[in-house]
Amino acid sequence: MANVLVNNKLAPDIYQLTVEGEYHASMGQFYMLRCWGAFPVLSRPISVHDINEGTISFLYRVSGTGTRLLSQLKPGNQLQLEGPLGRGFPEPEGRTAIIGGGMGIAPLLLAARRLPDSRVFLGFAGDPFAVSAFHAIHADVHVVSGGTIADYVEPSEYDTILACGPVPLMELLAHRTKGTGAKLFFSVEKRMACGIGACSGCTVRIDGVNRRVCVEGPVFSAGEVDFHDLLSL
Repeated sequence: MANVLVNNKLAPDIYQLTVEGEYHASMGQFYMLRCWGAFPVLSRPISVHDINEGTISFLYRVSGTGTRLLSQLKPGNQLQLEGPLGRGFPEPEGRTAIIGGGMGIAPLLLAARRLPDSRVFLGFAGDPFAVSAFHAIHADVHVVSGGTIADYVEPSEYDTILACGPVPLMELLAHRTKGTGAKLFFSVEKRMACGIGACSGCTVRIDGVNRRVCVEGPVFSAGEVDFHDLLSL
């Protein structure tokens, strides 16, 4: 069991949960979180937002019973953490851009911390949230409200792009990156059950075959992703 230090509401239905303890994760990995008994049956997969000495943080949106229960946690409460799980972002090569759209910024603060020479682009449909943490640790952060953040990125300027966000944004980035030589990697969101690949409940069509997001993802190369399959989720 882990001890809750902070569970701040940052925007409507958006929370940042910070837990005490020594944890580790690669950029883009996730933990299974649980603060209840028998119901809901399933724990909730939440990507690692940040790690500091003695703490780990998660940025999440309230979207159902499990995350609503997480949002009710107070300092001093306890919860279960299982992880780190999944395949995260690879170590980038050369000039690197980090691109997040909306809740897609959740797994990217850790990447920004570990890649201080990268450029960070964060886009929001409405008011931005959680951007102060990026500014606090990174010197090159660009925040856009309205429109699409892809319009502010020139893929040919980069060797590696790490991205997470809505499927239309990822598809647009993939289209604009073709022929530039940049390697583009996405973190894909999918509802999960076990988180360890045993149930195959989180499969998506990747490179023509079904892949389990929890163990063979959530990060995939852009060339592997079937966007039509993702849009149907």
